[in-house]
Amino acid sequence: MTDDPRVGDLGEGQILQAILARLGESRAEVGPGDDAAVLATPDGAVVATVDTLVHGPDFRLAWSSAYDLGWKSAAVNLADIAAMGARPTALLVALAMPDDTRLSFVTGLADGLRDACDSLAPGCVVEGGDLTVSDTLTIAVTALGVLGGRPAVLRSGARPGDVVAVAGDLGAAGRGLALLFARFRSDDGTPVPVDADGLDRGERRDLDAQLRPEPPVRAGERAASGGATALMDVSDGLVLDATRLADASGVTLAIDSSSLGGDPASALSGGEDHALLATFPSSRALPDGFRAIGAVVERMAEAVLVDGHTHEGRGGWDPYSDWDAARG
Repeated sequence: MTDDPRVGDLGEGQILQAILARLGESRAEVGPGDDAAVLATPDGAVVATVDTLVHGPDFRLAWSSAYDLGWKSAAVNLADIAAMGARPTALLVALAMPDDTRLSFVTGLADGLRDACDSLAPGCVVEGGDLTVSDTLTIAVTALGVLGGRPAVLRSGARPGDVVAVAGDLGAAGRGLALLFARFRSDDGTPVPVDADGLDRGERRDLDAQLRPEPPVRAGERAASGGATALMDVSDGLVLDATRLADASGVTLAIDSSSLGGDPASALSGGEDHALLATFPSSRALPDGFRAIGAVVERMAEAVLVDGHTHEGRGGWDPYSDWDAARG
């Protein structure tokens, strides 16, 4: 590797480290490194996050309708606000699109944004944004939220003896993505429209989880009020995100695969679930919607253990390391 490597030769963490080293010290209450930033204001604190969906690595127009894209671009950002124990209040949407994009596509995307907010985070609305022209369709959403007078719940608060718990589904979105790549591409690998008539109920559910996710947004506030010691969004796979939480807290998370349902392999390694991973004191009852999947123990050589053993493989999605697969 040269002294000036390509981003495609690095992992997401290495790229972020290079950027953050040049930005100066954060003045936020919670700066880079968690699911969202917490910014102090004279009237309290604002939770802020941003996420971008790009045609190619993040979605394919052959597979996703405009409505799906609007819904998903809202949902993934609402989940990051929830992952701080906050309530989403507003979205700002920047849309860069080719100049031959139909107006009906734009209005369909707007409908998806509105309905996702109404369903997942009632009271949250799109308050503004930006439009520009680009050869590649790109949707960038900034989400804002409030903490209601409580401190944010960070990734760094887990302590030995805590219960590891999750709210939301694990594995379905990853299975949905695998289904798209396996059955809805032409012989040369080009994505083709989804034929839902040939899918069974489970496959339809998995596709919905991938194309139109429903993260448990309101569970974030319940986790905070229920005494969560650590909290984060599971967007890149349970093992990978649990590793991030364990590293931030200086502990090991011991996960019991029997608690992960009928497909533990997908639950451990699938990405884009947008479930909420949390830790709670063992003396507290788990809030509504959370289920126990393991325990926090003293730090060991491994950040995450599954049934007492090291999980084979990275177990998750990295947009740079997995870029070739995303282009396939």
